[in-house]
Amino acid sequence: MSHGAPLRLVVASANPDKVKEIVAVLSGAMAVADDTGLEVDALGGGPGVHTARYAGEGATYADNVAKLLRELAAQGDGGGDRRAHFKTVALAAFPDGSEVWAEGVMDGTIAAEARGDNGFGYDPVFEPVGGGGRTFAEMDAAEKDAMSHRGRAFRALAQRLAGRAGGHAEAPPS
Repeated sequence: MSHGAPLRLVVASANPDKVKEIVAVLSGAMAVADDTGLEVDALGGGPGVHTARYAGEGATYADNVAKLLRELAAQGDGGGDRRAHFKTVALAAFPDGSEVWAEGVMDGTIAAEARGDNGFGYDPVFEPVGGGGRTFAEMDAAEKDAMSHRGRAFRALAQRLAGRAGGHAEAPPS
């Protein structure tokens, strides 16, 4: 590897542990990764770790949203309990093997139908607490980022990195 040329590496993975290991080792620099899950109370915490592939491998965001709405509608109460929680873990890994992590959580509810054109994933059906009944997809990017789970996780990670004492490692939640 040439020291004069910038390293350009793209790693696609839903597993932040794999990303941070690959990037930190290959680049010799800090690597940052994140992973998000949606937990819906009426679905026993699902889709959870299966959030990105809820409707199966190769499914689109629309497929995942449609499955979520179908499963809520099929509940005994017709999906009346629509409380949900987006959780993001953001992780910074260092070449020496140490890491710093932070979690961001956004509570909300799942709307009865998709609304809005912004964002991605479950944004058209997730109504965050404090969002005035709007979905993330009905907010502009700056407004969503100011309150979102991912924004919270990365702001917390930035604070932890700023206060990081040399070499202190923290394990991400399991």
